[in-house]
Order: sequence, then C-alpha cells, then structure tokens
Amino acid sequence: MRSPPPILPLEVSDLCYTAGGERLLRDISFTLEAGSLTIILGPNGAGKSLILRLCHGLLKPTGGSVQWRGGGNPARRHAMVFQRPVLLRRTAAANISHALKLHGLDRHARAQRTLAALAQAGLSDLARRQARLLSGGEQQRLAFARAWALSPQVLFLDEPTANLDPAATRAIETTIHGFRAMGTKVVMTTHDLAQARRLADDILFFNRGRLVENGPAKPFFAAPRSKEGQAFIAGEILW
Repeated sequence: MRSPPPILPLEVSDLCYTAGGERLLRDISFTLEAGSLTIILGPNGAGKSLILRLCHGLLKPTGGSVQWRGGGNPARRHAMVFQRPVLLRRTAAANISHALKLHGLDRHARAQRTLAALAQAGLSDLARRQARLLSGGEQQRLAFARAWALSPQVLFLDEPTANLDPAATRAIETTIHGFRAMGTKVVMTTHDLAQARRLADDILFFNRGRLVENGPAKPFFAAPRSKEGQAFIAGEILW
C-alpha cells in the first residue's frame, strides 16, 4: 500500500479572524514545514487556540488564507487533541474504532488498529471501560491513542497537559516524542515554559492577536528579539 502524499508545508497568509465585532487575529503569516516540533506561546487571549482551530479547519478565517501546499486530501491527514478530550459515550476501544470507521477502514483493519493504538497508549487493560469514566490522564491518553490510530501527518495539540499531574504530563510528553519518531509534525500550544523548552524546535510567539516572533526555539529562549517576548520569558504580565 502506497503512503499518502505529504500535505506539508502549511502556508498561513495574512490571516485575520473577527468575532462579535472584535478582531481577534490580524495579519498572521507563517509557514509550517515538516520535521520540527512547533510550539505556540503567548499570554491568555493572544490567539493561540484560535490559530490551531483555523489551521485544523474548525473555524473559517474572516480574512487571509490557510493553505496546505502538499497533495492528497489534507482534511484526512491531520488531527487535533484538545485540552479537555472530546470523547464519545462509548468504551475506550469504541472511541478509536469509530474514528477509524469514519476514515473508511474495514472491520478487521479497525480491530487491529484499535488494539495497537490502545497498547501504544498503555490502555489495553481499559479497552472495555467507558471512556468518560477514565481518569483525566487516561482520557487524554485515549485522545492521543485515537489520533495515533489515524496516522496523521500533522497533529495539533491545544494545551494537552494543562489539567494533568506531573506523572500524567510525563506520559503525554513521551507520547508526543512517539509521534515525532513516526514522522508526525506536532504543533502545540502550552503555557508551561519549562515544557516548551523541553519540547520545542520552533516557536511562534503571539501577543494581542499578532504574531510577534517566529523562529528557532533556542535563540528565542536565550534572547527574544521583541520587548513582548522578553517580558513574557521574564514572567511579566502582558496586557
């Protein structure tokens, strides 16, 4: 079976988003290339989650464009995991199997892929447990397992460890490294600067709906170019 064509790079050009008469994002332009792990940083209300939803296609821009420059069917080749997992009122296994069914896999392929995804997430013993009865960390691991089963080329993560304890956070970060190892481009928002330092190759830094800095992580953390970036790294409140 041939691998699907790559969908990257993703080109965001002059992107704007307005809601309730307020412009929340303005004139955003950047390109996401394959390979690196990109982390989106910024204070509350900067537009981080909005960017993920626009790139994933959950929202439509009110100006500018989001364009996948590769081939194939981009909508089937990227996935998203939210801060609060969106799970069906079904078992853990059925949550994964249902997603695979929507992607056209037959029953045998769904069963095999579901078992593999549960094992990859360390959830094999909980396959028959109702998903909404799992702990917070287990629910998030299930959301990652469901994404893993779909073999996405790009994975968008919106604060995936915000509500988790340190042990669950470590487990999720290990899973993120697993996605990278299989060639998935990860784009992630986080408020945790220590986590960003551990994981990021590239940084997109937002403030007040604008993209302020865009570049490699190490120079950003060592010496941000902007006053806003310097204040953010120093732990100062940005208004």
